[in-house]
Amino acid sequence: MSTHKTVQLFYNPQAGSYSDATINRLQQAFRDTGARVHLTPSVDTPPVIDPAATHICIAGGDGTVRHVAEAVVRANRELPVAIYPAGTVNLLAREGKLGRRPARLAQALVHGTTRRHSPVKAGDNLFFACASVGPDSLAVASVASSVLKQQIGRFAYVAAVARLLHKWPRHRISLRANGRSWDCEAVYIAKGRYYAGPWSFAPQAKGDDGQLHVVALRQAGRWEFLRFYWRLLGGADVVRDKNVIAFSCTQLSLQSDGPLPLQADGDVVASCPIDVSIHETPVHIC
Repeated sequence: MSTHKTVQLFYNPQAGSYSDATINRLQQAFRDTGARVHLTPSVDTPPVIDPAATHICIAGGDGTVRHVAEAVVRANRELPVAIYPAGTVNLLAREGKLGRRPARLAQALVHGTTRRHSPVKAGDNLFFACASVGPDSLAVASVASSVLKQQIGRFAYVAAVARLLHKWPRHRISLRANGRSWDCEAVYIAKGRYYAGPWSFAPQAKGDDGQLHVVALRQAGRWEFLRFYWRLLGGADVVRDKNVIAFSCTQLSLQSDGPLPLQADGDVVASCPIDVSIHETPVHIC
């Protein structure tokens, strides 16, 4: 039986901080470990996992990570996965804390250990870090594939929220979980610790804890929304706010009084009504 290790290196040339030089350094770092490298672009077509791959590396942003990690889960193969952060926010890469040193990442993937991370099923799609429904999911919907996002990165979302301030959207969202129901105007769902960068509305969330960590805003007018984000960016415990509902569950049903997108890991992946639940097959991340 062959003992060769083959790293399938997925990359997105449209990612925010992509460079040919970085991909070349990653390839060389893996070759220095004795592994073969199968270089695979991931842009518009669904990723396909090479049957010969023994390890997966994803060089891209959260959208690329979501697509490739979903392909790994659906292939039902227990492949170690490493993430090189090359996108706008890089939420799952922050969880791993491997940074941007190709040699360190290559050693960790080929010779290190992994941690289990449970995906979340949202309709027909999976996500791995966080999701939301409400004003910010509408903002994501307006910039998810825009030229502005490619030009100014995460600040495109700030610009999108600023545009919403003129005619602020408010919708009633109904949540149901654990045999209870709640009404709110915005909801955030965490599977990992981070949201929108180095911030967290559910710092206790862990990829392997088998739980969805839910934070919802009873009211999400301009003032309540901006107050929530002010507290979030300032590192305050957002759950202490009387306007916040917080709970954990394994399955969550969402309905809304009008069409509302669900954004997950920076992309719109579904719309309400939707059921969100822990997926039974984990991905194994360095």
